[in-house]
Amino acid sequence: MPIKRGTVTIKRNPGQLLKLGGEIYAKHLLDGAESPLKSLVDNNWDITGPKIALCLQNHQMAEELKRQMELAYKERDKVLAEIEEIVRNSAALLKGIYRNTPKKLGDWGFEVTETIAVSKNPAP
Repeated sequence: MPIKRGTVTIKRNPGQLLKLGGEIYAKHLLDGAESPLKSLVDNNWDITGPKIALCLQNHQMAEELKRQMELAYKERDKVLAEIEEIVRNSAALLKGIYRNTPKKLGDWGFEVTETIAVSKNPAP
């Protein structure tokens, strides 16, 4: 019967990766000097392992800030459409009032650019 080899799946999700790293480091510490991970040449669990806790703390803080950001955007969006509508309506009203002097809308904070209409069919 052929020998079956196990497939190792390493998640790319930062939270899952940090959890796995913490479990590996805990087992490495438990095994002490007998840990097979001591034979790693380019990496050292005794150096990198202690960094996992701080990295996990930063990840959790980032996730909480992301949650707070999403809540803040939801609260902002509840009123933003109403504000956009009143700004647009105010611009339309003021453009009607100051039809001949549109630069006066700048007094209300609007950015006004004047363009000169060019005829598509120039006179011969």
